[in-house]
Amino acid sequence: MAIRSLFSGNRKKKEDGQEKTFPEGLMTKCPECRHIQLTKELEKNDKVCTKCSHHFKMTAQERVDYFLDEGSFESMDDHLQTSNPLNFPAYVEKISADQEKTGLNEAVLTGVGTLDGEEIVVAIMDSHFRMGSMGSVVGEKITRAIEKATALGVPFIIFTASGGARMQEGVLSLMQMAKTSVALKRHSDHGLLFISILTHPTTGGVSASFASVGDINIAEPQALIGFAGRRVIEETVREKLPSDFQTAEFLLEHGQLDAIFPRKDLRKQVSLLVKMHTKGGVQHA
Repeated sequence: MAIRSLFSGNRKKKEDGQEKTFPEGLMTKCPECRHIQLTKELEKNDKVCTKCSHHFKMTAQERVDYFLDEGSFESMDDHLQTSNPLNFPAYVEKISADQEKTGLNEAVLTGVGTLDGEEIVVAIMDSHFRMGSMGSVVGEKITRAIEKATALGVPFIIFTASGGARMQEGVLSLMQMAKTSVALKRHSDHGLLFISILTHPTTGGVSASFASVGDINIAEPQALIGFAGRRVIEETVREKLPSDFQTAEFLLEHGQLDAIFPRKDLRKQVSLLVKMHTKGGVQHA
């Protein structure tokens, strides 16, 4: 059986005089170690390679199912719709296509849920929607989620995954960096906990704003985290950067992260952190 046929629902091979069709997506090849595994087994392992522990990207809904207590999540602001303020060609059509593909109204899913019984507000960015880029609606949804956490007096947790500010919205997307940061400052002024969980990739304006200002900053292994690209930085500073530059491990070594948790441990460790900072529903600075 050719390996290629495992990845296509249209490939057929005659066996005992009959044509066999292999379902699309039956197997998944790890981009890191090239190991081929059953997609169902990969999903059972929280989308972590069973051979080399490479962490595959997750959708926002997969994060909800993996991270929060079952049935506890209530989404917010799904009605918000992206406009085209700069009349960027085909922008609305691309947004509509991603909405159809992901089932999301924008590149972030926000809402209220519980983590081991503790109420929290979460924002989960999804890189499958416009590469998780931050436009006006993404910034607005995150800001509203932070304000909801402040009103409820509960921790705010965000999973970041983004290519940065969305170029199709120009300066309006850059304004979201300040708007979200102000909301986080007000949340902090109430003595409330903010945990930022940086996943692959977290770059550009997202990394330079809310992603990096958590009370506790956590990352998944080997996540790409940075502002400008490697080539731009090397040309600017005129020197070769380390091979692991802008990886989660490099940032942890240089004091820019508090911890790296493998996905299998992440939920338990974040739950412990939330419980440590919560007593009787009251947060302590």
